[in-house]
Amino acid sequence: MSELPALIQDLALILMVAGVVTIIFKKLKQPLVLGYIMAGFLVSPHMPYTTSVVDMSNIKLWADIGVMFLLFSLGLDFSFKKILKMGASPIISTISIIFCMTILGVCVGFAFGWPKMDCIFLGGMLAMSSTTIIYKAFGDLGLRQQQFAGLVMSVLILEDILAIVMMVMLSAIASGSNPDGGQMIGSIVKIGFFLILWLVVGIFAVPLFLRSVRKLINAEVLLIVSLGLCCAMAVFSTKVGFSSAFGAFIMGSILAETVEAENIEKVVEPVKNLFGAIFFVSVGMLVDPKILVDYAIPIFVLVMTIIIGQSVFGSFSFMLGGESLKSAMRCGFSMAQIGEFSFIIASLGLGLGVISDFLYPVVVAVSVITTFLTPYMIRFALPVYNAIEPRLPSRLISLLNRLSMSHPDSTEHNKWKSLLTQMGVNVVVYSILSSAVITLMFMFFHPFMAKMLPQSWYASAVTALVSVTLIAPFLRAMVVKKNRSEEWKALWAESNRNHMPLIFTFVVRVVIAASFVFYILHHMFDFGFVIMFFAGVGIVFLMVFSRSIKHNSIMLERLFINNLRSRDIEAQVHGKKRPLYEGRLLDRDIHIADFEVPGNSQWMGQTLRQLNLGQKYGVHVSSILRGGFRLNIPDGDFIIFPHDRLQVIGSDDQLAKFSAAIEGETLGEDAELEKREMKLRQIIIGGDSPFIGQTLKDSDIRRKYSIMVVGLEEGEENLSPFRPDRKFQEGDIVWVVGEQESLDALIGEK
Repeated sequence: MSELPALIQDLALILMVAGVVTIIFKKLKQPLVLGYIMAGFLVSPHMPYTTSVVDMSNIKLWADIGVMFLLFSLGLDFSFKKILKMGASPIISTISIIFCMTILGVCVGFAFGWPKMDCIFLGGMLAMSSTTIIYKAFGDLGLRQQQFAGLVMSVLILEDILAIVMMVMLSAIASGSNPDGGQMIGSIVKIGFFLILWLVVGIFAVPLFLRSVRKLINAEVLLIVSLGLCCAMAVFSTKVGFSSAFGAFIMGSILAETVEAENIEKVVEPVKNLFGAIFFVSVGMLVDPKILVDYAIPIFVLVMTIIIGQSVFGSFSFMLGGESLKSAMRCGFSMAQIGEFSFIIASLGLGLGVISDFLYPVVVAVSVITTFLTPYMIRFALPVYNAIEPRLPSRLISLLNRLSMSHPDSTEHNKWKSLLTQMGVNVVVYSILSSAVITLMFMFFHPFMAKMLPQSWYASAVTALVSVTLIAPFLRAMVVKKNRSEEWKALWAESNRNHMPLIFTFVVRVVIAASFVFYILHHMFDFGFVIMFFAGVGIVFLMVFSRSIKHNSIMLERLFINNLRSRDIEAQVHGKKRPLYEGRLLDRDIHIADFEVPGNSQWMGQTLRQLNLGQKYGVHVSSILRGGFRLNIPDGDFIIFPHDRLQVIGSDDQLAKFSAAIEGETLGEDAELEKREMKLRQIIIGGDSPFIGQTLKDSDIRRKYSIMVVGLEEGEENLSPFRPDRKFQEGDIVWVVGEQESLDALIGEK
């Protein structure tokens, strides 16, 4: 008998050990991530008392796939529109936290005399708090519905995004022997270019594709198509110099804007869980007890650096974002740990061969310790605040209050700032799209035409003509868009002094657009600089006044906007859109939270009036999400169903009481669940049966025996229904369904 491949043996060992260990950790109410790490340590070569994996290279390959699918799922949970809706507050907090913790980590590394690259990567690892661990801790402590928890999750989403950017930058830094500022700026520009290009092209093309095949897609096909798109973008990402994980995240972000996003999340989740578990197990395999003993002091120092650093700098960063001292401290203390992205950054460093072998197990040990301390840090925030608040000077309290109340309204922004920002965004986006089209035309179309046409001049002319035609809608939008906006009209009408600056913005955009045409002409022909530049300007003005180009430009923009807003449009059509006031209540302690009605809830079947939630808990139900439809502003006659998602308004204390009630008021388990299983049986009416001569109603079988008559056997392909006026006869073959005990009682009477 042939021996099983090493990969199958290793997978069997990993999954069995991980299954047992995670059950234990679940019982102990600890994060499953720690269970996976512990399982990895148990099956690693560093544990001599247990069986270890045979081929580490295979496990590393599966772990890399796990990272890719983890980031793909993160992209599905993320929406760039969410960041725009958050405003500046979480962005300020996130940037401040990452900057402070990165500098702190680098300084600690240099203090221990570690190599420069170790210090740089260590700073990146310490800057990334764990979304998975914090989300789990909030759930375990019953804090997930509180307002500060929502603020923390917003910052964690942004941290995850910046972690992707940081990974790309670290890769670029590691690839050079002497990383400098110019290289970092070049990396940032490259990231921005491809990020915008992929998102714009992806949001334009992917929803169109999914919409065209929507009727042909079921759950199985959707899974294959989604993972195919994920892997395709991962391959393309590596081809242009980025990581596969970065490409997977981008494709997840693109799919997050489609109507199918929620279905994709559901079908992809099991795949993500499997490969993600293997990744975290592979992390545990790198834990070397000898290194942990040798580096006990650095591990302790790093743990204290994270705890103190996040408590101080994290709280300060949230205050910079406009939070009160109390809320900022609860947020900062909650983020005092590192997790999955720290492992991913460490894996990147090891894969590139630029960090020392000891750093990975050290970071894993730090993560394990800080993860265990996370629930205690979350609880510790309020006692620390209550202890220091009475001791603060009155001037400092006034300053903190002014800082926490400083929320400038976007409607009060300077008109010039708003107009120039919108113009700048348009110029950048359309410039990237035009550059991408020109690059593709020069790389592929021009060589093809050179082979097809007899003279090179013809090939250049055709390439130039097609290139200018393709980028014309983009260049026209770059020049014309926002020239009739409300800001432009208001500034033009306010003062004559605004006329020249406004005209100057138009001239600048014309020059930028003309430079693209000039580049095409200069690359294909040699007519002189001045002639080609003015030719470019003339072509741009022809684009501006061309009706066909205007039509194409508007059509492309509308199609893109519709694809970007496809989920919102679908929500409005099916009533899923949230009420306009949601999330905008002025009281900082009052907010909206989501709750799901358990399947065994005592509330099911009752109306909101009967439940009387307002009187009992002081909360209000603003909407109910049921089966893909949103029921806004429900009245007292609305009946609660199992698995309804309720959007409830209240303060932190009120929502905490409501959460305890909805989770606690459930039906107990049926002790005789298996015994009361329904059975389908066939019975024959005997000559002495008391049912002979009676109709189904007269026999009262349903009430007396709790049994339902399914049908009558009459030799047909399907059972015949038992007619109301038909009477039981001797020899009738009747099909019935009921509990075994009831069937036995009925058979005794038949």
